[in-house]
Amino acid sequence: MRLVTFTHMDHTGIGALSDDGVVAFRHDPTLPTDMVAFVALGAEGLERAAQVVADPLPLEDVRLRAPIIPPNNVMCVGKNYVDHAHEFSGSGFDASQKQAVPDHPVIFTKARSSIVGPDDTVDVSADLTRTSDYEGELGVVIGNGGIRLDGADAWDHVYGYTIVNDMTVRDLQKQHVQFFIGKSADTYCPIGPCLVTADEIDDITVARVRTWVDGELRQDAPVSDLIFDIPRLIETISVAVRLETGDVIATGTPAGVGLGFTPPRFVSPGQEVVVTIDGVGTLRNPMG
Repeated sequence: MRLVTFTHMDHTGIGALSDDGVVAFRHDPTLPTDMVAFVALGAEGLERAAQVVADPLPLEDVRLRAPIIPPNNVMCVGKNYVDHAHEFSGSGFDASQKQAVPDHPVIFTKARSSIVGPDDTVDVSADLTRTSDYEGELGVVIGNGGIRLDGADAWDHVYGYTIVNDMTVRDLQKQHVQFFIGKSADTYCPIGPCLVTADEIDDITVARVRTWVDGELRQDAPVSDLIFDIPRLIETISVAVRLETGDVIATGTPAGVGLGFTPPRFVSPGQEVVVTIDGVGTLRNPMG
């Protein structure tokens, strides 16, 4: 199922994308109106949602929001594709460590307050350093959470997938060494357009992550190129952090970000960044 959070007229709710639009779950008053609460229902929620009978709302009449707002900050992974690890290490913006390819996953978070949805404007004009960059990434949504999860069972904890654009102010990222400030600027975490349940995708590792800036392909790599795969990330984070139902893990970005060019090609107001992942969808955001 392709789940969405949407606004229609004065109502914000959740539903499922169909070929004809959005089927709103509000027609079953026993279903939650919040995506995290819906995810907590697991397979039962999906079964009940599949029984909802309603005329779809045309897409042109609704505004899609970020499909889910996680209970914790968005969990992120740095330098998780080999080529990107090298481009970042050699860019002059990596103040975190000298080792190009890490021995262990590099985990940081983005503030929940930075989350916006598809087609929402990313306010890069507020970045006076003019070093705003894009990072197209696969987002993994946690279903049944927990702490100290075993990597061998990690797939049982994956509810589904979404797209995250891990927008970054590179000068702040470098200045503060730790990534949080540079990654958490207001509007710098577009997520969407939907949450695709895991049963919809046979093998997420063969999906390709692609990013375009104004129609120019900048990033293109398969999820299988991750240095640390999804089970390893879930196991690593949950060693100390209790993963909650609805949490989002942004798994890392491929090579081709703006800082990797000579000179760097950062984004500016008036441009558009589009991230696609096979089977998951297309996340489109204007820079303002």
